Amino acid sequence: MHLAQLNIAEAVTSIEDPVMADFVNNTDRINTLAEKNEGFIWRLVGDNGDDSYSINAFDSEYVLVNMSVWKDRDSLFDFVYNSGHLEVFKRKKEWFAKMPKMHMVLWYIEKGDIPTIKEGKKRLEYLKSTWRYSLCI
Repeated sequence: MHLAQLNIAEAVTSIEDPVMADFVNNTDRINTLAEKNEGFIWRLVGDNGDDSYSINAFDSEYVLVNMSVWKDRDSLFDFVYNSGHLEVFKRKKEWFAKMPKMHMVLWYIEKGDIPTIKEGKKRLEYLKSTWRYSLCI
């Protein structure tokens, strides 16, 4: 089994806005880091073949989608928290609004399978509908 993940983030402004420049300018570098990770299997790409910004899966140009497949949980966590990804991740408040509900879902898939956005959205919606928590401000 491999681990699929979908996460979404709502940009504070349009992806073309100068506020988003550092995020956009780091995308290729972070994607390359992911792809070179030994646990990396696959990532969603957009119509332009290099990022997924062009995918409007949540009826808003401000909601960006990231979906990938990893060998296992440890591989994904190693990339997120122990690579150059972390320095960009720590700056997320500069570019993205706080999500009031679940914005990430992980699930296991058979080796060789590639998840679809439809499947990821369905799993995220299910998680949102079953997860009970309160937001502490």
